[in-house]
Amino acid sequence: METDPASLDPEERTNQFLALFSAALGILSLCGALLPICGAGLAVLGLISGWLGIKSDYEKIAIVGIILSAIGLLTAIIYPLLLRFLSSP
Repeated sequence: METDPASLDPEERTNQFLALFSAALGILSLCGALLPICGAGLAVLGLISGWLGIKSDYEKIAIVGIILSAIGLLTAIIYPLLLRFLSSP
């Protein structure tokens, strides 16, 4: 049986929101990694919100968000380096 979100305490609702927000930011950071500043910023926000949201009932979603954000951050760091080394004569 699904619990009513209004019946949860405010801290639990905030943690659940942060877990979902982390997963969304992780996906966006993967897409935004082609623009390193944008992708890295989204990834850092995703890591922070995932870390804060891991205390909720949505722990698995927060972990997925942390993993996606970490991959997005690594991509945002490595992609410009690869472009620089591959494009140099």
